[in-house]
Amino acid sequence: MGLAGSSSDHTADPRLAPYGALLLRVALAAMWISHALLKILVFTLPGAAKFFDSAGLPGVLVYPVVTAELIGGVAILAGLYGRQVSLLLTPILLVAAWVHFPNGWVFTATGGGWEYPIFLAAASIVHGLVGDGALALKDARFLSAVRTA
Repeated sequence: MGLAGSSSDHTADPRLAPYGALLLRVALAAMWISHALLKILVFTLPGAAKFFDSAGLPGVLVYPVVTAELIGGVAILAGLYGRQVSLLLTPILLVAAWVHFPNGWVFTATGGGWEYPIFLAAASIVHGLVGDGALALKDARFLSAVRTA
């Protein structure tokens, strides 16, 4: 017997699935926000721009990327079109995987490997497929009342 009395291990329990999606949403939001803040507070934007340049990307791209990471992370956390935002941010992860591909699989390798960005891209696609889950602001009752008024 599966979780919460489900006799099938291959289907989601409709009572718990919204909370699984919530956990995924919060984890992705924390990743996006922390990576934006890492570029701002630790590497600094000029330092991150130099890294982009060294990877063969225009350094100026760091500014829209960090903006997208930060605003996107907040939107995902709040559940404001988070599933769409996760899908829109996925190319950033795919480029990160491409940049780190020569370093090998493990992200702890010198220069970072490609497994972490690929995993996060997969998680972002899953978020896009399953939705925002519980406690999403987009689905809040007070917002529904505003939209229908």
